[in-house]
Amino acid sequence: MHRLVKKGYDMTLVTSRFPNSLAEESVDGVKIIRMGGKYTVYRKARKYYQTSRKDFDLVIDEINTKPFFTPKFVTEIPVLAIIHSLAREGWFYETRFPLSYIGYYYLELKWLSLYKDIPTVTVSTSSKQDLEAIGFRRVFLVTEGLGVAPLSELTEKDPDPTLIFIGRMKKNKLPHHAILAFSRIKNEIPNAKMWVIGDGYMLDRIKKIKIKDITFYGHVTDELKYSLLKRSHLLLIPAVREGWGLVVTEANAMGTPAVAYNVPGLRDSVKHEETGLLVKENSPQSLASSAISLLKDQKYLRRLSRNALDFSKQFDWDNTASAFDTIIKQLITRK
Repeated sequence: MHRLVKKGYDMTLVTSRFPNSLAEESVDGVKIIRMGGKYTVYRKARKYYQTSRKDFDLVIDEINTKPFFTPKFVTEIPVLAIIHSLAREGWFYETRFPLSYIGYYYLELKWLSLYKDIPTVTVSTSSKQDLEAIGFRRVFLVTEGLGVAPLSELTEKDPDPTLIFIGRMKKNKLPHHAILAFSRIKNEIPNAKMWVIGDGYMLDRIKKIKIKDITFYGHVTDELKYSLLKRSHLLLIPAVREGWGLVVTEANAMGTPAVAYNVPGLRDSVKHEETGLLVKENSPQSLASSAISLLKDQKYLRRLSRNALDFSKQFDWDNTASAFDTIIKQLITRK
Protein backbone atom coordinates (compact mmCIF):
# COMPACT_ATOMS: atom_id res chain seq x y z
CA MET A 1 0.00 0.00 0.00
CA HIS A 2 2.80 2.43 0.76
CA ARG A 3 3.98 2.09 -2.85
CA LEU A 4 0.59 3.32 -4.03
CA VAL A 5 0.90 6.22 -1.57
CA LYS A 6 4.16 7.13 -3.30
CA LYS A 7 2.27 7.16 -6.60
CA GLY A 8 -0.06 9.84 -5.20
CA TYR A 9 -2.95 7.88 -3.69
CA ASP A 10 -4.51 8.62 -0.31
CA MET A 11 -4.89 5.15 1.20
CA THR A 12 -7.12 4.18 4.15
CA LEU A 13 -7.02 0.64 5.55
CA VAL A 14 -10.03 -0.45 7.60
CA THR A 15 -9.31 -3.56 9.64
CA SER A 16 -10.08 -5.27 12.95
CA ARG A 17 -8.62 -4.53 16.37
CA PHE A 18 -6.08 -6.70 18.15
CA PRO A 19 -4.88 -6.55 21.80
CA ASN A 20 -3.26 -3.22 22.69
CA SER A 21 -3.70 -1.87 19.14
CA LEU A 22 -4.33 1.78 18.37
CA ALA A 23 -7.78 2.61 17.03
CA GLU A 24 -6.18 4.89 14.47
CA GLU A 25 -2.65 5.56 13.25
CA SER A 26 -0.62 6.26 10.13
CA VAL A 27 2.03 3.82 8.89
CA ASP A 28 4.15 4.60 5.81
CA GLY A 29 1.59 7.18 4.74
CA VAL A 30 -1.34 4.75 5.03
CA LYS A 31 -4.16 5.79 7.37
CA ILE A 32 -5.16 2.75 9.43
CA ILE A 33 -8.58 2.53 11.08
CA ARG A 34 -9.11 -0.40 13.44
CA MET A 35 -12.58 -1.33 14.63
CA GLY A 36 -14.41 -4.42 15.76
CA GLY A 37 -13.11 -7.94 16.03
CA LYS A 38 -12.91 -11.04 13.87
CA TYR A 39 -16.67 -11.14 13.30
CA THR A 40 -17.86 -7.58 13.96
CA VAL A 41 -15.37 -5.80 11.69
CA TYR A 42 -17.62 -6.43 8.67
CA ARG A 43 -20.57 -4.54 10.13
CA LYS A 44 -18.40 -1.74 11.50
CA ALA A 45 -16.53 -1.31 8.19
CA ARG A 46 -19.85 -0.92 6.39
CA LYS A 47 -20.96 1.75 8.86
CA TYR A 48 -17.60 3.53 8.52
CA TYR A 49 -17.95 3.67 4.76
CA GLN A 50 -21.51 4.94 4.94
CA THR A 51 -20.43 7.88 7.10
CA SER A 52 -17.26 8.61 5.07
CA ARG A 53 -18.22 7.72 1.51
CA LYS A 54 -17.49 11.19 0.15
CA ASP A 55 -13.80 10.71 1.03
CA PHE A 56 -13.24 7.84 -1.41
CA ASP A 57 -13.00 7.27 -5.16
CA LEU A 58 -12.62 3.47 -5.02
CA VAL A 59 -13.07 0.67 -2.50
CA ILE A 60 -10.77 -2.37 -2.44
CA ASP A 61 -12.47 -5.38 -0.85
CA GLU A 62 -9.85 -7.92 0.21
CA ILE A 63 -11.61 -11.27 0.59
CA ASN A 64 -10.28 -13.94 2.92
CA THR A 65 -13.09 -16.53 2.75
CA LYS A 66 -15.81 -14.17 4.05
CA PRO A 67 -16.09 -10.92 2.07
CA PHE A 68 -17.25 -7.48 3.20
CA PHE A 69 -20.20 -7.63 0.74
CA THR A 70 -19.28 -4.22 -0.65
CA PRO A 71 -21.40 -4.64 -3.85
CA LYS A 72 -24.45 -4.37 -1.59
CA PHE A 73 -23.66 -0.93 -0.23
CA VAL A 74 -20.92 0.66 -2.38
CA THR A 75 -22.89 1.85 -5.38
CA GLU A 76 -21.52 5.33 -6.13
CA ILE A 77 -17.89 4.38 -6.83
CA PRO A 78 -16.04 1.34 -8.26
CA VAL A 79 -15.22 -1.73 -6.18
CA LEU A 80 -12.09 -3.80 -6.78
CA ALA A 81 -11.96 -7.24 -5.14
CA ILE A 82 -8.76 -9.06 -4.17
CA ILE A 83 -8.91 -12.85 -3.75
CA HIS A 84 -5.68 -14.77 -3.28
CA SER A 85 -7.42 -18.14 -3.37
CA LEU A 86 -10.73 -19.82 -2.74
CA ALA A 87 -11.17 -21.65 0.55
CA ARG A 88 -12.78 -24.78 -0.96
CA GLU A 89 -11.21 -27.86 0.71
CA GLY A 90 -9.99 -25.64 3.54
CA TRP A 91 -13.52 -25.68 4.98
CA PHE A 92 -13.06 -29.34 5.89
CA TYR A 93 -9.77 -28.65 7.67
CA GLU A 94 -10.57 -25.45 9.56
CA THR A 95 -14.27 -25.81 10.46
CA ARG A 96 -16.33 -28.57 12.00
CA PHE A 97 -19.29 -30.47 10.64
CA PRO A 98 -21.89 -29.30 9.62
CA LEU A 99 -20.36 -25.84 8.98
CA SER A 100 -17.64 -27.43 6.84
CA TYR A 101 -20.23 -28.85 4.43
CA ILE A 102 -22.37 -25.71 4.50
CA GLY A 103 -19.30 -23.57 3.79
CA TYR A 104 -17.99 -25.74 0.97
CA TYR A 105 -21.26 -26.46 -0.83
CA TYR A 106 -23.18 -23.25 -0.14
CA LEU A 107 -21.70 -20.32 1.82
CA GLU A 108 -18.54 -19.59 -0.18
CA LEU A 109 -20.27 -19.89 -3.54
CA LYS A 110 -23.22 -17.81 -2.32
CA TRP A 111 -21.01 -15.08 -0.91
CA LEU A 112 -18.82 -14.84 -3.98
CA SER A 113 -21.79 -14.80 -6.38
CA LEU A 114 -22.13 -11.09 -5.49
CA TYR A 115 -18.72 -10.43 -7.05
CA LYS A 116 -19.02 -12.20 -10.40
CA ASP A 117 -19.21 -8.89 -12.29
CA ILE A 118 -16.84 -7.01 -9.96
CA PRO A 119 -13.27 -6.46 -11.23
CA THR A 120 -11.16 -8.92 -9.25
CA VAL A 121 -7.42 -9.27 -8.77
CA THR A 122 -5.81 -12.61 -8.01
CA VAL A 123 -2.22 -13.79 -7.83
CA SER A 124 -1.93 -17.04 -9.79
CA THR A 125 -3.24 -18.79 -12.87
CA SER A 126 -4.73 -21.49 -10.62
CA SER A 127 -6.78 -18.96 -8.66
CA LYS A 128 -7.83 -17.17 -11.85
CA GLN A 129 -9.10 -20.46 -13.29
CA ASP A 130 -10.93 -21.28 -10.05
CA LEU A 131 -12.67 -17.90 -10.06
CA GLU A 132 -13.65 -18.11 -13.72
CA ALA A 133 -14.98 -21.62 -13.13
CA ILE A 134 -17.54 -20.24 -10.67
CA GLY A 135 -18.59 -17.43 -12.97
CA PHE A 136 -16.21 -14.50 -12.42
CA ARG A 137 -16.01 -12.45 -15.61
CA ARG A 138 -13.41 -9.74 -14.92
CA VAL A 139 -10.33 -11.32 -13.34
CA PHE A 140 -6.92 -9.62 -13.44
CA LEU A 141 -3.77 -11.64 -12.76
CA VAL A 142 -1.21 -9.65 -10.76
CA THR A 143 1.82 -11.58 -9.55
CA GLU A 144 3.13 -11.44 -6.01
CA GLY A 145 6.14 -9.29 -5.23
CA LEU A 146 9.18 -10.16 -3.16
CA GLY A 147 10.27 -8.45 0.03
CA VAL A 148 13.91 -9.50 -0.06
CA ALA A 149 16.65 -8.96 -2.64
CA PRO A 150 17.61 -12.28 -4.26
CA LEU A 151 21.17 -13.43 -3.78
CA SER A 152 23.58 -12.39 -6.51
CA GLU A 153 24.83 -15.98 -6.69
CA LEU A 154 24.43 -19.30 -4.90
CA THR A 155 26.12 -19.56 -1.51
CA GLU A 156 27.29 -22.54 0.53
CA LYS A 157 24.61 -24.55 2.27
CA ASP A 158 24.72 -26.14 5.72
CA PRO A 159 27.21 -29.05 5.91
CA ASP A 160 24.40 -31.50 6.74
CA PRO A 161 21.40 -32.09 4.44
CA THR A 162 18.91 -29.57 5.80
CA LEU A 163 15.16 -29.36 5.22
CA ILE A 164 13.04 -26.37 6.20
CA PHE A 165 9.31 -25.79 6.68
CA ILE A 166 7.83 -22.29 6.99
CA GLY A 167 4.14 -21.69 7.54
CA ARG A 168 1.33 -21.19 9.98
CA MET A 169 0.76 -24.14 12.27
CA LYS A 170 -2.81 -24.80 11.21
CA LYS A 171 -4.50 -27.79 9.64
CA ASN A 172 -4.84 -26.56 6.07
CA LYS A 173 -1.08 -25.90 5.90
CA LEU A 174 -0.41 -29.58 6.76
CA PRO A 175 2.73 -28.94 8.85
CA HIS A 176 2.51 -32.45 10.29
CA HIS A 177 2.92 -33.84 6.76
CA ALA A 178 6.28 -32.09 6.53
CA ILE A 179 7.31 -33.58 9.90
CA LEU A 180 6.23 -37.09 8.89
CA ALA A 181 8.06 -36.70 5.58
CA PHE A 182 11.22 -35.72 7.45
CA SER A 183 10.93 -38.87 9.55
CA ARG A 184 11.19 -40.94 6.36
CA ILE A 185 14.02 -38.76 5.04
CA LYS A 186 15.89 -39.29 8.31
CA ASN A 187 15.67 -43.05 7.88
CA GLU A 188 17.35 -42.80 4.46
CA ILE A 189 19.76 -39.96 5.26
CA PRO A 190 20.76 -40.25 8.95
CA ASN A 191 22.63 -36.93 9.14
CA ALA A 192 19.65 -34.93 7.79
CA LYS A 193 18.10 -32.25 9.99
CA MET A 194 15.07 -29.99 9.83
CA TRP A 195 14.20 -26.43 10.81
CA VAL A 196 10.56 -25.50 11.43
CA ILE A 197 9.46 -21.86 11.42
CA GLY A 198 5.95 -20.74 12.29
CA ASP A 199 3.42 -20.44 15.07
CA GLY A 200 -0.19 -21.48 15.52
CA TYR A 201 -2.62 -23.73 17.34
CA MET A 202 -1.00 -26.97 16.05
CA LEU A 203 2.52 -26.19 17.25
CA ASP A 204 2.33 -27.87 20.67
CA ARG A 205 0.76 -30.98 19.12
CA ILE A 206 3.42 -31.20 16.42
CA LYS A 207 6.23 -30.86 18.95
CA LYS A 208 5.00 -34.09 20.55
CA ILE A 209 6.04 -36.03 17.43
CA LYS A 210 9.38 -37.31 18.67
CA ILE A 211 11.92 -37.17 15.83
CA LYS A 212 15.57 -36.31 16.31
CA ASP A 213 17.28 -33.28 14.77
CA ILE A 214 14.20 -31.07 14.36
CA THR A 215 14.48 -27.50 15.65
CA PHE A 216 11.28 -25.52 16.21
CA TYR A 217 11.84 -21.77 15.96
CA GLY A 218 8.27 -20.49 16.24
CA HIS A 219 7.81 -16.93 15.03
CA VAL A 220 11.09 -15.38 13.87
CA THR A 221 12.41 -12.13 12.45
CA ASP A 222 12.81 -11.77 8.69
CA GLU A 223 16.58 -11.63 9.21
CA LEU A 224 16.65 -15.07 10.84
CA LYS A 225 14.15 -16.51 8.37
CA TYR A 226 16.25 -15.58 5.36
CA SER A 227 19.43 -16.69 7.08
CA LEU A 228 17.96 -20.15 7.65
CA LEU A 229 16.53 -20.31 4.14
CA LYS A 230 19.92 -19.45 2.67
CA ARG A 231 21.54 -22.35 4.53
CA SER A 232 18.79 -24.91 3.81
CA HIS A 233 18.99 -27.39 0.95
CA LEU A 234 15.24 -27.83 0.41
CA LEU A 235 11.95 -26.25 1.41
CA LEU A 236 9.17 -28.75 2.15
CA ILE A 237 5.74 -27.27 1.48
CA PRO A 238 2.66 -29.42 1.79
CA ALA A 239 -0.68 -27.58 1.78
CA VAL A 240 -4.33 -28.07 0.92
CA ARG A 241 -4.11 -25.14 -1.52
CA GLU A 242 -2.42 -21.75 -1.78
CA GLY A 243 -3.02 -18.52 -3.61
CA TRP A 244 0.60 -18.58 -4.75
CA GLY A 245 2.89 -19.74 -1.95
CA LEU A 246 5.05 -16.69 -1.31
CA VAL A 247 7.43 -18.66 0.90
CA VAL A 248 8.42 -20.65 -2.21
CA THR A 249 9.61 -17.47 -3.93
CA GLU A 250 11.36 -16.30 -0.76
CA ALA A 251 13.18 -19.63 -0.55
CA ASN A 252 14.08 -19.42 -4.24
CA ALA A 253 15.57 -15.96 -3.64
CA MET A 254 17.94 -17.60 -1.15
CA GLY A 255 18.87 -20.29 -3.68
CA THR A 256 16.64 -22.94 -2.11
CA PRO A 257 14.26 -24.98 -4.28
CA ALA A 258 10.97 -26.38 -2.99
CA VAL A 259 9.43 -29.83 -2.91
CA ALA A 260 5.70 -29.16 -2.85
CA TYR A 261 2.29 -30.71 -3.07
CA ASN A 262 0.70 -30.46 -6.51
CA VAL A 263 -2.18 -28.16 -5.53
CA PRO A 264 -3.54 -24.81 -6.77
CA GLY A 265 -1.04 -22.03 -6.18
CA LEU A 266 1.97 -24.24 -5.56
CA ARG A 267 1.79 -25.59 -9.09
CA ASP A 268 2.24 -21.95 -10.16
CA SER A 269 5.07 -20.93 -7.82
CA VAL A 270 7.00 -24.20 -8.33
CA LYS A 271 8.08 -24.97 -11.87
CA HIS A 272 8.24 -28.76 -11.82
CA GLU A 273 11.72 -30.13 -12.52
CA GLU A 274 12.99 -26.61 -13.22
CA THR A 275 12.88 -24.69 -9.92
CA GLY A 276 11.71 -27.52 -7.68
CA LEU A 277 9.56 -30.62 -7.64
CA LEU A 278 5.82 -31.24 -7.42
CA VAL A 279 5.14 -34.59 -5.81
CA LYS A 280 3.42 -37.46 -7.63
CA GLU A 281 0.79 -37.78 -4.91
CA ASN A 282 0.04 -35.40 -2.06
CA SER A 283 1.28 -37.49 0.84
CA PRO A 284 4.17 -37.42 3.34
CA GLN A 285 5.58 -40.53 1.67
CA SER A 286 5.74 -38.90 -1.75
CA LEU A 287 7.07 -35.65 -0.26
CA ALA A 288 9.87 -37.61 1.39
CA SER A 289 10.62 -39.65 -1.74
CA SER A 290 11.04 -36.54 -3.90
CA ALA A 291 13.22 -34.84 -1.30
CA ILE A 292 15.44 -37.90 -0.91
CA SER A 293 15.94 -38.17 -4.67
CA LEU A 294 17.20 -34.58 -4.77
CA LEU A 295 19.40 -34.80 -1.70
CA LYS A 296 21.10 -37.86 -3.21
CA ASP A 297 21.67 -36.15 -6.56
CA GLN A 298 23.73 -33.07 -5.74
CA LYS A 299 24.25 -32.11 -9.39
CA TYR A 300 20.49 -32.02 -10.06
CA LEU A 301 19.85 -30.22 -6.78
CA ARG A 302 22.43 -27.59 -7.67
CA ARG A 303 20.77 -27.02 -11.05
CA LEU A 304 17.34 -26.58 -9.46
CA SER A 305 18.85 -24.20 -6.89
CA ARG A 306 20.36 -22.06 -9.63
CA ASN A 307 17.12 -22.04 -11.64
CA ALA A 308 15.11 -21.19 -8.54
CA LEU A 309 17.34 -18.23 -7.78
CA ASP A 310 17.05 -16.95 -11.35
CA PHE A 311 13.25 -17.39 -11.30
CA SER A 312 12.89 -15.34 -8.10
CA LYS A 313 14.50 -12.29 -9.71
CA GLN A 314 11.42 -11.49 -11.79
CA PHE A 315 9.27 -10.76 -8.70
CA ASP A 316 9.19 -7.23 -7.35
CA TRP A 317 6.60 -5.35 -5.27
CA ASP A 318 7.23 -2.22 -7.33
CA ASN A 319 5.99 -4.11 -10.40
CA THR A 320 2.98 -5.35 -8.45
CA ALA A 321 2.15 -1.80 -7.33
CA SER A 322 2.45 -0.56 -10.92
CA ALA A 323 -0.01 -3.23 -12.08
CA PHE A 324 -2.47 -2.16 -9.38
CA ASP A 325 -1.97 1.47 -10.37
CA THR A 326 -2.93 0.66 -13.96
CA ILE A 327 -6.06 -1.26 -12.92
CA ILE A 328 -7.19 1.41 -10.45
CA LYS A 329 -6.79 4.20 -13.00
CA GLN A 330 -8.84 2.23 -15.54
CA LEU A 331 -11.67 1.77 -13.05
CA ILE A 332 -11.70 5.38 -11.88
CA THR A 333 -11.54 6.65 -15.47
CA ARG A 334 -14.50 4.46 -16.48
CA LYS A 335 -16.46 5.84 -13.57
